[in-house]
Amino acid sequence: MATSHCCKDIIERSFGATLRRDNWWVEPLTMVVVLLGFVIYSVWRAFEHANYWGGPYLSPFYSPHFSVDLPRWCSPAFLIIWVPAGFRFTCYYFRKAYYRSFASQPIACGVGKPWKSYSGESKLLLFQNLHRFFLYLAIAFIVVHIYDLVKATRWPVSAAAAYTSPHHAAGPTEFGIGIGTIVILIDVILLTGYVSGCHAFRHLVGGCIDAPSRVFLGRLRHRIWRGVNVFNEHHNMWGWISLAWVGFTDFYIRMVASGTISLEFDRLF
Repeated sequence: MATSHCCKDIIERSFGATLRRDNWWVEPLTMVVVLLGFVIYSVWRAFEHANYWGGPYLSPFYSPHFSVDLPRWCSPAFLIIWVPAGFRFTCYYFRKAYYRSFASQPIACGVGKPWKSYSGESKLLLFQNLHRFFLYLAIAFIVVHIYDLVKATRWPVSAAAAYTSPHHAAGPTEFGIGIGTIVILIDVILLTGYVSGCHAFRHLVGGCIDAPSRVFLGRLRHRIWRGVNVFNEHHNMWGWISLAWVGFTDFYIRMVASGTISLEFDRLF
């Protein structure tokens, strides 16, 4: 009991005060670097408003693509980027990640924090309750990304034919696979795994059922619920890997669009 009181006194004394001897600061620091780096890159790419499609590939930052007249300062990426951003921002796991890393609430177990009070997710943070609605939009976006994947397998029959706009080639097309196709395929798989492990998705498919045998399709929904639990057990892993890969997917397509990587080099068959 004396040790418990001593530990509490030290933790409440100042920010960062702790009896822990491990490198507890590595995880929150890594989260700050990765999340901040991704946000900076994403905003830069949205404002760049260029090199977002090349050959049969369309960047996930600009998908779905809207052909509308916008002010020069407004990128079409801003019409859609709020959906994946909102889904991740309100995600139960990522809330824990940025609460700890950016707000130090708490920064780590057994470590002093700068805030002495805790009001929970109230007032402005009631916005987090929109997560289940962002889930519906995220599911729709996965369907759009699958469409992008299908289009990434359609190549012009003639090597001289050019693409006039995203997903539209001048002339007939044929089936083909490029490195970019595989990159987009992995992106779709990782995003599907991340969304499938979402707590709100588990609730939607069957977690809300108390007695599966008493509702319509209850047993089927229970089996689906047990299936998505496999993704939920490693939800943080799916979240981080899918975040990194969607950024890499955009980067690769930018390299193709800018000509740094040629379509001749990219296409496998």
